[in-house]
Amino acid sequence: MSRTAILEKPAIQSWRSWLAVVALGISAFTIVTSELAPIGLLSALAQDFNQSQAGTGIIVTAYAWVAAVAALLSGALPQRVPRHMLLTGMMLVLAASCLAVAWASSFNLLLAARITGALAHGAFWALIGTVAAQLVPPARFGLATAIIFGGVSAASVASVPLANFLANVAGWRSAFIIVAVIALLTACVIACSVPPLRATSPIGLRALSALLTQRTFLQLYLATACVITAHFAAFTWIEPLLSETLQLPAPLVSMLLLVFGLAGIVGNVLAGKLIDRHLKGLAIAALIMAAAAVALLAILPLQRHPAVTGLLLLGWGTGIAVIFVGFQTWLLRLAGAAAQAASAIYVAIFNVAIGSGALAGSLLLRFTSIDGVLLTASVAILLGLLPILLLPPPVEH
Repeated sequence: MSRTAILEKPAIQSWRSWLAVVALGISAFTIVTSELAPIGLLSALAQDFNQSQAGTGIIVTAYAWVAAVAALLSGALPQRVPRHMLLTGMMLVLAASCLAVAWASSFNLLLAARITGALAHGAFWALIGTVAAQLVPPARFGLATAIIFGGVSAASVASVPLANFLANVAGWRSAFIIVAVIALLTACVIACSVPPLRATSPIGLRALSALLTQRTFLQLYLATACVITAHFAAFTWIEPLLSETLQLPAPLVSMLLLVFGLAGIVGNVLAGKLIDRHLKGLAIAALIMAAAAVALLAILPLQRHPAVTGLLLLGWGTGIAVIFVGFQTWLLRLAGAAAQAASAIYVAIFNVAIGSGALAGSLLLRFTSIDGVLLTASVAILLGLLPILLLPPPVEH
């Protein structure tokens, strides 16, 4: 083999690896958009299927909780099947699920299609972190995680307003058709770019139980449950906060929601640059910033100060994006060879927290105002800070 060929091969592998990382990031955006988009479509779905909005909301909560179970059961996936084949297959299942939702003629068919997609969602998310760890050198793992879970952050803040916009322009079914198309395209890219990686280690109940007996993992999982539940309890009510509580005009509400979405991009860029060297400090700063921003949104008289509102949303969005990336990176560094089992538990907790957060926010509104929900969420985020402060900084494996 010539020297030129020897030099070109690593370059090609590196290029393909980062293409695979980007494809996984787009996939993460797609699966989380599929999960959260119905929040912006509940009124249209309820009207089309003759359901109450509360009853229709089961398609969000059920999806999140089924995805959590699927993540825990991901250890039953065949260990000998290359990871790129499993990831491609799951994206194809998600695409088929979204198409079935778009063509559903009854609420029961809609719910069945959603649950099918949730099964692929949970297993896919449990795998992507471990695949990322095999694609890039350890020194670049934080950047790869920032790219992949940047898709999660972007979808968490953008999927609801985008779905609502598409529903108003072309009907709610168009939103799911677009998600299906993106899923199909990313499945093709994953099939071409992700190498035939094998599972890092088999997963069983013993492996999952072993992680849950370790104090460091329990602390990180507890922080995840507190922070993600709190975030989604508050995030569910951003639009009512801006339009009803603060009585801002619709164009300004859209602009401020865009600010929140852009903040997620800022948070991911920040995480990508700093997380490999300053993970614990960055996570602590992000938690404090997010908690403070949420509390100030509830406390300050912001009706006449949309610029201040925008700054607080920027702080909240940036902080939560860093937290998404930081917690996942921390977990994978802590887990080492047990990364897939650790990710399965993490994804289960994350998805349960999404559904539980939205439900908790709804229940709190029966006893308090949106401001009260925000203050409660801020306190819960700070509670999530306590176990992080007690954790030692993670080390690279």
